[in-house]
Amino acid sequence: MRYRLTFIAGLATGYVLGARAGQERYEQLRKAAQRISQNPAVRNTAESAALTGREAASKAFGTVSAKVGDRLPASVTDRVRSLRERRNGDEDDWGTSNT
Repeated sequence: MRYRLTFIAGLATGYVLGARAGQERYEQLRKAAQRISQNPAVRNTAESAALTGREAASKAFGTVSAKVGDRLPASVTDRVRSLRERRNGDEDDWGTSNT
């Protein structure tokens, strides 16, 4: 029982001391991440990567559905067909745009 109480006391002390130092460090990391995310070069690169990813996903979707579509059950094939018809080239399923 004595070891358990010693362990709990040490855990509580470590938590309190870590929380004080941790909050300052957390604020430093948060501010650095905010500065990086607001950098125009980083934003342009992220948007370019998102656009490239959407284009690759669109090509993969077309290729896979063309090759596998005939082998799937009718319910899945109908769903893929309805999604393909509903899809618009200007919009993506995530509600984002590259602006």
